[in-house]
Amino acid sequence: MRTSLALLAIIFCVPALADETVQPDIVVTATRVPTPAKDIPAGVTVIDRQTIEDNGYNTLTDALAEVPGLHVSASGGPGGQASVFVRGTNSNHVLVLRDGMPINDSSDPSSAFNFGVDTLSDVERIEVIRGPMASLYGSGAIGGVINLISRRGTEPGPHLTVDLSGGYPAQVRGAVSATGTQGPFDYALTAESQSQRGFDSTPRRMTSYTGTPQGFRDRIATVNLGYTPVEGTRVSLFVRGRESLFSFNTLGTPTYDTANSQGTADSLLGRIGVNSTLFDGLWETGLFVGRLQEDRRYLEALAPADPNQNSMDDRYHTRRTDVQWNNTVHVADATSVTFGYEHTVDNITVRTNINSLYGPFNQGANAQMVSDAAHAGVQTTLWERLTLTGQIRQDWVADNAPFTWRLGAMLDTPEIDTRFKIAYGTAFRAPSLFDRFGVDSYGYVGNPGLKPETAQGWEIGFTTTLPAFGQSDFVTFGTTYFNEQVNNLIVGVYFPVDTTVNIGSAHLQGFETEVALHPAKWLTLRLTHTYTGAQNADDGTKLLRRPQNTGSFDAVIIPLPGLKIVPNVAYTGAFRDALIDNGGNFLPSGTTQQGLIGNLTVSYDVTPKIQVYANARNLFQSRFESVNGFQTPGTSVIAGVRISLQ
Repeated sequence: MRTSLALLAIIFCVPALADETVQPDIVVTATRVPTPAKDIPAGVTVIDRQTIEDNGYNTLTDALAEVPGLHVSASGGPGGQASVFVRGTNSNHVLVLRDGMPINDSSDPSSAFNFGVDTLSDVERIEVIRGPMASLYGSGAIGGVINLISRRGTEPGPHLTVDLSGGYPAQVRGAVSATGTQGPFDYALTAESQSQRGFDSTPRRMTSYTGTPQGFRDRIATVNLGYTPVEGTRVSLFVRGRESLFSFNTLGTPTYDTANSQGTADSLLGRIGVNSTLFDGLWETGLFVGRLQEDRRYLEALAPADPNQNSMDDRYHTRRTDVQWNNTVHVADATSVTFGYEHTVDNITVRTNINSLYGPFNQGANAQMVSDAAHAGVQTTLWERLTLTGQIRQDWVADNAPFTWRLGAMLDTPEIDTRFKIAYGTAFRAPSLFDRFGVDSYGYVGNPGLKPETAQGWEIGFTTTLPAFGQSDFVTFGTTYFNEQVNNLIVGVYFPVDTTVNIGSAHLQGFETEVALHPAKWLTLRLTHTYTGAQNADDGTKLLRRPQNTGSFDAVIIPLPGLKIVPNVAYTGAFRDALIDNGGNFLPSGTTQQGLIGNLTVSYDVTPKIQVYANARNLFQSRFESVNGFQTPGTSVIAGVRISLQ
């Protein structure tokens, strides 16, 4: 008993080590109006720069792995194909934005985004919005939206940050970022280079395992410039280039662990725009033109010992032009109206050439799609406690004209320290260009008459924050129930013609629960759990790679001034997948094993401008397969120093 009392005394009596003023997260992605996250009637997670550094996140998959409602399926380490399933929807049902511009890969056969390549050195924050969001952003936002917001100069500068690190197994990283403002100019310049030896993604359980690592290298350069000729008007230029080189494992029957597979994923994104605030702040208007170029290539040389005799040379090229005009009119202190227009042109060229024991396989597409959309919305707060939002959007895409809408409400009841939310929305995903115009040498022919996949879903939930022991946020507890139906699914059929058709539907429902405990200034604990029921609505079978149960635990511990310890553990329950046995042979679908991944980051501020840190990933040496046949990378440790100069 005395020991327990002593521990409580220590917890609640340690001097404050952080600023007592907590600024709320302001989110733009969810409604296009800057809004505190607590007032948004949707599932919202914000991963800011501090969180990225505290947790040692290096890749986008690292950062998303613990977000409630999301499941990351990675085929190996950095560079490997990685998909994200949001609330049980398909991996191509999440729309990825870069500062509001859609960057999903149109040359991908399903128009999905590959989360396995991007790193985070030039990202200031990530906003994850769960639920149907097509009424704001159009095609693909059935499960939700992930917006990568770039670093930008905001303070008189210059401010220079240098981040250098290295570790096991054979990994080196370096990033330099310069930000600041000078008179009417603002700037953010980032350069990154990293290399890592990696691990063999072939599971050790397989007889074909050789330990051949899949390495990864990348170089990134980002320029974000702004010029403010008059107060309230900013002209901007954004350019981001990325070069990535990686190894990967290809599957055959039986699986062969080859060292001959190399891939490249290069991209160039450029955008110019202007934003103005007019009539004493009543009207905010912005116009930008963006151009995205994605080039991917996958090469596998013939290995004489490969029983499948595989070789490949696959190339994917995307050219996207996106024009957006977005407006916000503040008609009253607590009411804003949004409206705008978007025009997008996608061009793709796909050429795949695969040879194997079974003969050659060629696949190709050369196509263009033009999309237009108009959107409008309103957000208002009544009686300083009820926030209402509504959005509508009309798209014209792929010879179809889908109309989507969303309504939401957030009610603040301070009498019981609780906020309630409810929302309903519709969404769609247009057929990919390959779905419509692709061909292959096995007889596949695209279907130009495909209609968009459609969805409608709703959610309801609450969040309670209770004070205690002098802490205004001693404990925060919240849960959300979601329910969504996806119809007109685009699937492949082989009779009477090998093509894609609209057939079938999926039903998705579940709970997202979060608990945060803040017993002292120096200690924060967080626990999340997501239950997802994802099934084929026609026959009741479970959808692949959707675990029913996922969860995470993390803590932020500051035992001494300047010392921060951040452990986290992510749990993934068993799920249904296409299985591969120990001999490397494909089996009918079945149930996989569960997984537990533990990570730890420790940082120490040597001076206000110098921080040293160390990060260990997969501490438990888990061999979990988030995609059956691809093993989680082994234990890695990296240490480094961050230097900030002004």
